[in-house]
Amino acid sequence: MPRWSDYTTGARIKILRGRDIRQTDLAEMTRLSLQTIQQAEQDKRLTLQTLLKIADALKVDTSVVLGQQAPRRAMQQDDRAMMRALSRAVHDTAAGLLPESITAPSLDTLTESTNHCWDLYWKGHYIEAGALAAPLLTEAAARLHAQSVDGQAQAWGVVADAYRLAGYVSNLMGSRDLAYAAIGHAQHAAEKAVDDLRVALVMSGRSWVYLRDARLPEALKLAEKSAVDIEPRFSRATTEQLVAYGSHVNFAAVVASRIGDKDLAGAFLSQSHATGARMGGEHRAHGTLFGPVTATTQAVGINNALGLTGKALTLIHDIKPRHEEVLSGAARQRYAMDKAMAQADAKMWDASLDTLEAALLEAPNWAKHQAMPSVIMQKVGKASTARLRRVSELIGVAPGVSSFPPATSKTAL
Repeated sequence: MPRWSDYTTGARIKILRGRDIRQTDLAEMTRLSLQTIQQAEQDKRLTLQTLLKIADALKVDTSVVLGQQAPRRAMQQDDRAMMRALSRAVHDTAAGLLPESITAPSLDTLTESTNHCWDLYWKGHYIEAGALAAPLLTEAAARLHAQSVDGQAQAWGVVADAYRLAGYVSNLMGSRDLAYAAIGHAQHAAEKAVDDLRVALVMSGRSWVYLRDARLPEALKLAEKSAVDIEPRFSRATTEQLVAYGSHVNFAAVVASRIGDKDLAGAFLSQSHATGARMGGEHRAHGTLFGPVTATTQAVGINNALGLTGKALTLIHDIKPRHEEVLSGAARQRYAMDKAMAQADAKMWDASLDTLEAALLEAPNWAKHQAMPSVIMQKVGKASTARLRRVSELIGVAPGVSSFPPATSKTAL
């Protein structure tokens, strides 16, 4: 596949325009003539003014049009518009720049909005979550500015949650620089909130950014610290504390598995299962869901990464449809990817593609932002040609590459 910089500027404009936007549409969006658009796509003439208008209409930086930076993988027009608005919200609020017309909602209202955004995120509706995260962040910053001194700690907590959500969406969308910026601002806000649990949540989020950036040793160090820092006494731990600890220790197991440390991954996994057993069911808190089913389904991916395919298949055998029903949409689809990976590693080619195809059809908008389907396809080499072609079309990776290094089974999460 050619690199993004290998295309001409005209070809890049045509690719970014995609099938949904015709040349006449782009001319109307930019208020340029159709001839000007045609000349730009034919590499005959592209003035600075034309470049700026086209980039603005397509919701990308001029550097993307010029080939200096690759577009994010699988991003359509709406995706790019969302990321642009989210980027502006992150950077403007960090600089203290707020719209003059902004009103500051109550802390209770902001908490409800935050919970709604997290619900969308865990259902796998990343574009919707990101689209709401931008105004949420602006409103949270406005609340902080309007808040009396004695209530600022709580307001800082809401701001930390909004930045963390922005960081998570950016990380999934492949916008590494924005993910780092948002998670950095979230850390500052969490510390201002004087909330150890929020600090640990942000630390775990940064670990995930490191993981996606293939910085595995640093990811492991942060994941381990974030889990240890909030380890509760089981005898008197609240459900909220157990959700936070269980999700953190489970992620630490994930990172340890990606680095190939079986003993450490096993130790964390043991704690994850113990926490889930203590909870007795799935519970939601602090923008995450955890319980015994989450611990078990995520153990499938952990064993995959460690090369323990037999253990992964044994776990899959014991996970029934009724168990999957209690998971969030994103967690259920993630488990399907891990299941397909285990089947591919076991050379169960057709079963793997059946699992993958079902997941892609059930949640296409979720799947297009995942790297794992492509990794699975690289492993499946002896399935029917028709089936391979069909699943490849469902994955539909756009030309160009992500700003992250190519995903592997170690970093695709």
